[in-house]
Amino acid sequence: MHPFVDALAALSFENSFNPYSDRCDVHDRVDAPKRRAMVLSTLLTQAQSREVDAIWIGRDLGYRGGRRTGLALTDDVHIRCHVERWGVSADRPTIGEAVAERTAAVIWSILDRIQAGVFLWNVFPLHPHEMGNPFSNRQHNAKERRVGEEVLEALILLLKPRRIICIGNDASAAVARVGSSISILRVRHPSYGGQAQFLDQVRALYKVNQVNPTRQERLLF
Repeated sequence: MHPFVDALAALSFENSFNPYSDRCDVHDRVDAPKRRAMVLSTLLTQAQSREVDAIWIGRDLGYRGGRRTGLALTDDVHIRCHVERWGVSADRPTIGEAVAERTAAVIWSILDRIQAGVFLWNVFPLHPHEMGNPFSNRQHNAKERRVGEEVLEALILLLKPRRIICIGNDASAAVARVGSSISILRVRHPSYGGQAQFLDQVRALYKVNQVNPTRQERLLF
């Protein structure tokens, strides 16, 4: 196991689900935490051996996305797209029907058209949820944020990306506190009516042609 993932698996917070050490009794395979940890370990190893153009940073893992996959900004539907970008294969760690997440759908509608090495991450790398409701989302608190920023700083040192792209204000504020000397850019978060602006900003950053949108992009509007 990659030492970075070992450290992640050791994190524990009240009302937070750690996908690398916790198992959901409802949706997970028996060995789901091990599967998620192994996949992330392999992705990190692959990313370390390549040029990483950018780390895209969101806020938290969501209950329909990263809680299930262990991968930031990635739901069941897009887990294969995520791992194959790094030359890795992996089966879903969950059982039942594949669950889609809106934010992941928007992210991957444009990321599928970008060839550069992009590593996805969150300010808080676990899934924070409301008390008594594991299938909900809440914003991480100050204690969780401080630990998440320490983890983020370690990830930046590990991968040495050319730039950091912050998805939304929370990510931007966290990266500013980390104080990286790497180029930092901010784009609109695709939720709450921001998806069109997000897609326009990312297209501009990566010079993606808007004339022929993918089928997935068309379905979003």
